[in-house]
Formats: sequence, C-alpha cells, structure tokens
Amino acid sequence: MTSPSLYDPYELLNKLNELWEKQMNIYFALFTHQGEADKHPSAVIETYTRNLDFFRKNQEVIANILNIPTKRDLTVLANRDQQTEEKLDSLEEQLFGLQEGINATNKDIESLIGVSKEIIKLTKQLKTELVKTKKELAETKNFQSELIEMKKELTQLNTFKEEFEMLKTLIDKGEQKEPAVAVSTAPSK
Repeated sequence: MTSPSLYDPYELLNKLNELWEKQMNIYFALFTHQGEADKHPSAVIETYTRNLDFFRKNQEVIANILNIPTKRDLTVLANRDQQTEEKLDSLEEQLFGLQEGINATNKDIESLIGVSKEIIKLTKQLKTELVKTKKELAETKNFQSELIEMKKELTQLNTFKEEFEMLKTLIDKGEQKEPAVAVSTAPSK
C-alpha cells in the first residue's frame, strides 16, 4: 500500500552523511599529502591566540564599563578568599591555644586561691593561738608574780618561824631556868 517513492528522512540523512564522510576523507588525504598540514596549525594557533587576547581585552573593557567582575577579578577574589580562610584557620588555632592557656591559668589561680584560703585559715588559727598564748603568758606572769609574792611571804613566814622557834627555845630555856630558880627560891622559904 505504501509506495517506495514516499519521502524517507532517515535514508536521505544517511546518504548525506556518507557523501560528507567521503568528501572529508578526500580533503584530509589531500591536506596531509601537500605538506600544508605542518604550516596550517601554527598559523591557526597564532590567529586563535591573537583573537582570544583581543576578545579578553574587549571583554575586560566592557566589564569595567558595566561594572561586572571579570575572570581575573574573580581569581584575585578567590585567592584573597583562600588566604583569608588560611589566616582565619591560623587565628582559630591560636585562639584554641590561648583558650587552653587561659584554662590552665584559671586552674592554677583556683589552686592558688585554695592554698590562699588554707593559709588564711592557718593564719587565723595561729592568730587565735597567739592570743591564747598571750593570755596564758599573762596568766603565767601573774602566777609567777603571785608565786614570787608567795615565796616572799614564805620566806617571811620561815623567818617568823625561825624567830618563833628561837623565841620558843628562849622561852623554853627561860622556863627551865625559872623552875631551877623557883626550886632554889622555894626551899629557902
């Protein structure tokens, strides 16, 4: 029912592709055999680089006029961003080091405060003991002065005792003489 004269795009495309492939193969073969292959790429590269430089310069001029950042501006910005990140990282490490140092210092200060509190307690205890010792010393001095007074009184009492004993011995001797005198005076009556 379908006739072969109908339009088939696939076959047309296939034929066009084959024709183009044959022509390209012939061109490449001619191009490589004539020696122009060595001269042609260097000229193309030179033209390409000149056009690329011209395009870049125009692009930068237009970007500056429109105040749009260029590729170079973005690379400079990216480098600065990277340097900033590195500096921030080093600052962060330094901050961590400082924090550790501060923590260690705080621990040292806390231990010093604890030792200071103990020293204050000991000082207060020593002060109270000093006050007690001063009181005891004052009491001891009072006792010593009382003892000295008592010693004086004892020495006075000893002297009184000795005097008393001397008097007693004298009285005893006097009584013994008196009865002899009395004995001698009594018979004479």
